[in-house]
Amino acid sequence: MGHASRVRSAPMSIAVVTGAGSGIGRSVALALAEAGWSVALAGRRAAALEETAAALPVGDFLTVPTDVTSAGEVRALFAAVRDRYGRVDLLFNNAGTFAGGGVPVEDLDPETWRAVVDVNLTGAFLCAQAAFRTMKEQDPQGGRIINNGSISAHVPRPHSIAYTATKHAMTGLTKSLSLDGRPYRIACGQLDIGNAATEMTARMQTGILQADGQLAAEPVMDAADVAATVVHMAALPLEANVQFATVMATAMPYIGRG
Repeated sequence: MGHASRVRSAPMSIAVVTGAGSGIGRSVALALAEAGWSVALAGRRAAALEETAAALPVGDFLTVPTDVTSAGEVRALFAAVRDRYGRVDLLFNNAGTFAGGGVPVEDLDPETWRAVVDVNLTGAFLCAQAAFRTMKEQDPQGGRIINNGSISAHVPRPHSIAYTATKHAMTGLTKSLSLDGRPYRIACGQLDIGNAATEMTARMQTGILQADGQLAAEPVMDAADVAATVVHMAALPLEANVQFATVMATAMPYIGRG
């Protein structure tokens, strides 16, 4: 596993962003860098991480190709960040997959179910665990974890059982991390996102299945607006925490869904 970097002096704070090669992860990495953070970019595809890195403003970054479902690769990611920066101040726990979306419950194969759980839930846990250990042990102690939840942490779309189940589970992960992190100045919050314009949501603009069985186009919002929310949450002192927040396309069918 290799990594690339660009150096600047005296970084302000150190952030790890998973799923940083595209979509929301890329937007958040760019926004954090603009706000003065040093950013470690993690994701499966090295080429995509390099594309994100090339778009960053002049500043300090590290790219570490990482499969979040591998405990060994996650340990290596956080070891690389500690070796480079000496600490971790923020984890944006963002890597996820919508595999199996659109497949009826009775047709979803167990392998796809497990793949979604491995990325969305186990991967999130492994990254949070590694961040938690680092934040607990570093001096000064503490840090912040922001989990990417989804509106599906509250209500499902049709034919999305694996994704929806893992996003509901993410809420439990967030609450447990918040409780267990209290003695160590580790804050944990969750951002539930609805219809940010990314590769994953492209079909929403052309027509997606609704709860009443109809196909309908849905409004989307700029992923940069999600990133601005993450930057706000990340900038708070550790004595304050946005426990749960929702940022969504204003006119999307969420309130009143179903």
